[in-house]
Amino acid sequence: MSATVSFQVPAPHGPGEVTVSYARVGRGEPLVLLHGIGHHRQAWDPVVDILATEREVIAVDLPGFGASPGLPQGLAYDLPTTNAVLGALFEALDLDRPHVAGNSLGGLLALELGRERLVRSVTALSPAGFWSQAERRYAFTVLLGMRGIARRLPPPVVAGLSRTAAGRTALTSTIYARPARRSPEAVVAETRALATATGFAATLRAGAAVRFTDAVPGVPVTVAWGARDRLLVPRQGLRAKRLIPHARLVRLPGCGHVPMNDDPALVARVILDGSR
Repeated sequence: MSATVSFQVPAPHGPGEVTVSYARVGRGEPLVLLHGIGHHRQAWDPVVDILATEREVIAVDLPGFGASPGLPQGLAYDLPTTNAVLGALFEALDLDRPHVAGNSLGGLLALELGRERLVRSVTALSPAGFWSQAERRYAFTVLLGMRGIARRLPPPVVAGLSRTAAGRTALTSTIYARPARRSPEAVVAETRALATATGFAATLRAGAAVRFTDAVPGVPVTVAWGARDRLLVPRQGLRAKRLIPHARLVRLPGCGHVPMNDDPALVARVILDGSR
């Protein structure tokens, strides 16, 4: 069941109120799930029920994405601000250093939270920030293209495409290795989420200068990469391992950039193992 929570975050011209939409299910140690740019918390739906058998799962719509409104004026979509927002969210939800798993942008945010010692463990699935400049430009160009298509396609066209395997492939093959497995309803919803994400442009601009270079000491880290990731290519996982030597690097065979739908059982096991 979805819910919202509002809380104050410091801003240059006084505290700003941030509202976050989330879903909370299961029992056990808390595990926060963070999605990628342009996506929404439902990206985690294929693995939530598995994770909820052993964890209390909190799937979050990041500010400006999914059902969460954008940040108030005066708050930037940069890493320090997002760190502060997520730290305040943990306090508002009474989460004391939860485990965290993130995909793409969410993976980068999870690593940042680990660097700040705000979480017990980090599982990062194809995290952003380990790119070369050429790889970053390529990824941003693809993301902007996906966003443009999502905004231009009329909803009836998206609905029609989603009803066939070929149509779902056309809409989502950039992020899924097995797009035909995605349900029509999920494809429609995530295309709408990409088209309407108020935080997309500002987040992408803030990411232009981002490179993750820290070792994340004192926190267990798992980095997992889809072997068929077409957006952030798998060699970036090797860079992550060099920068975070104690991290467990896991290859996800047959998985794309958003692996939760490609192989839910494997991804859930990686997250559970990483959050012991």
